Amino acid sequence: MRVRDQRGSGLVEVVWMSIILLLPLLWIVLSVFEVQRGSFGVSGAARAAARAYALAPNDVAGERRAEAVARQALADQGLTDVPVRVTVTCTPYPHSCHSGTSVITVRVDSAVTLPLLPDVFAGGAPTFRLSADHSVPIGRYQEIEGSRR
Repeated sequence: MRVRDQRGSGLVEVVWMSIILLLPLLWIVLSVFEVQRGSFGVSGAARAAARAYALAPNDVAGERRAEAVARQALADQGLTDVPVRVTVTCTPYPHSCHSGTSVITVRVDSAVTLPLLPDVFAGGAPTFRLSADHSVPIGRYQEIEGSRR
């Protein structure tokens, strides 16, 4: 009976175990970075959209500006092909945000696609949903007529 030499098989096992363990770890790290980038982008988009809405002359222009600014803020983070939904609410005047002492709250909803994962059962690539809110009082960014000397 012939005995097989076991020299070198430990090295092969270590290499295979490293590959098996490191690939999921690499995916987790890349996914966390992608979600963090998206989170930072959505937060900045909400802040910029709230300011743009407050600076607009009326509610209709404010909604258009908030949407455009939110998309631009996300594009600045490299998130160009992501879904974006901008929702504006106001208190205490829900129908006219640019009156009195309204407080504008802008919510930006988006999602990022997790890297290195294929389309799962034809349901689309796996995504991670993100959202951020930012509130700003309307008077903070408006000039009051006759306030200049």
